[in-house]
Amino acid sequence: MLKSEILEKLEAQKRFFAEGRTLPVSARLDALRRLRAAILSMEGEISAALKADLGKSASESYLCETGMALAELTHMLRHARRYARPRRVPTPLSQFPARSRTQAHPYGAALIMSPWNYPFLLSLDPVIDAVAAGNVCMVKPSAYSPASAEMLKKLLGACFPEEWVCVVPGGREENAFLLDCAFDKIFFTGSMAVGRLVMEKAAAHLTPVTLELGGKSPCIVDETADVAVAAKRIVFGKFLNCGQTCVAPDYVYCAERVREPLIAALKAEIVRQYGARPLENENYGRIVNRKHFDRLLKLISPEKVVHGGGSDPDALRIEPTILDRAAFDDPAMGEEIFGPVLPVLTYGTLDEALRILDARPHPLALYFFSRDRAAQERVMAQARFGGGCVNDTIVHLATSAMPFGGVGASGMGGYHGRAGFEEFSHVKSIVDKPNHPDLPMRYAPYGAAKDRLIRRFLK
Repeated sequence: MLKSEILEKLEAQKRFFAEGRTLPVSARLDALRRLRAAILSMEGEISAALKADLGKSASESYLCETGMALAELTHMLRHARRYARPRRVPTPLSQFPARSRTQAHPYGAALIMSPWNYPFLLSLDPVIDAVAAGNVCMVKPSAYSPASAEMLKKLLGACFPEEWVCVVPGGREENAFLLDCAFDKIFFTGSMAVGRLVMEKAAAHLTPVTLELGGKSPCIVDETADVAVAAKRIVFGKFLNCGQTCVAPDYVYCAERVREPLIAALKAEIVRQYGARPLENENYGRIVNRKHFDRLLKLISPEKVVHGGGSDPDALRIEPTILDRAAFDDPAMGEEIFGPVLPVLTYGTLDEALRILDARPHPLALYFFSRDRAAQERVMAQARFGGGCVNDTIVHLATSAMPFGGVGASGMGGYHGRAGFEEFSHVKSIVDKPNHPDLPMRYAPYGAAKDRLIRRFLK
């Protein structure tokens, strides 16, 4: 898209917002209802686009993308009116007589930059939250998922005028130009490297940002864990979407005594969930492109492969692969894997494991498998991470009742449900004070009597 076209669309969106067209909550809810109806009517097209881009099955597409977007819509349709209401807050006695309240107000023109791995969900969820909060949005999908980008353009075009929500197609040139534009809010989901660039560009306009990044999310398994359950849930979380999930377990960090039974259980679960020949399983997805396929193959140390390791270059498929006796200096541990490769590392004591994890960049997710309640509470309280699960993987993001987001290197800000509404809102603080009575103690000239009153009220 031409730069002049992008600027025209942005100016049109800013005018639309300035006219107050998005401020009535009833208008926002009507738009979200249209979006819900359009998603339901286009479910087949959504599934086909995800199949074309990532090889996702219809079941996985609904489970991990369409259904979750519908759940966020349902939440906002039920609660957005309440989130938008002014909230009374206590007024200190020193302000008497007055009433105090907070009022959520939309930022204005939001830029939403979405990734290729969940191109429908990670575009639609922030759009839902932004629209519910009263913003106008410009959506920039990834060029790596072209079928999904075209489908999003059709879907959103059927529900919103372009002055409210529009899709900007294109690649790096369009991304760079958009980041130079003066948006009121930027919401970015993607890599840590690009997240730094987004933040740098946003600083030029003092634009607030939400960064949903990634990192190496550990899956800790202690000696008390139910190994069979742990293996089943780790395999589900790790190899969903061929491992191309920002909160996938990046590696297993287990107690030495459970390493052998856990690996045996992981192998059995891979066969149970994906078959003995996963490359021939039509419901097992594929790597998004050749660049990432080649990158992943370089992370596999052949001498450490104890399961999988095979690949199909023509279909861009890599078998679910387990690397035993991995180490923190292995190629697979030097970067976020983002693919179907699972290194298994071991620790001696939980103290040692937590100390090592704390010295590393804080991950987007952390998973802990244990039947020891004290250990569960300790790990959840002591470790630093965006969000996570005890005795499960990934499912913590599948709720609108909790915020989803990272910390430190894995991002900033959170969304879903109320957190998403507030992430796209500025909360104004308002004191409503009558003209009379007007207490004189705050006005000059000051003296001993006024000082005594001030100290009595402010302490």
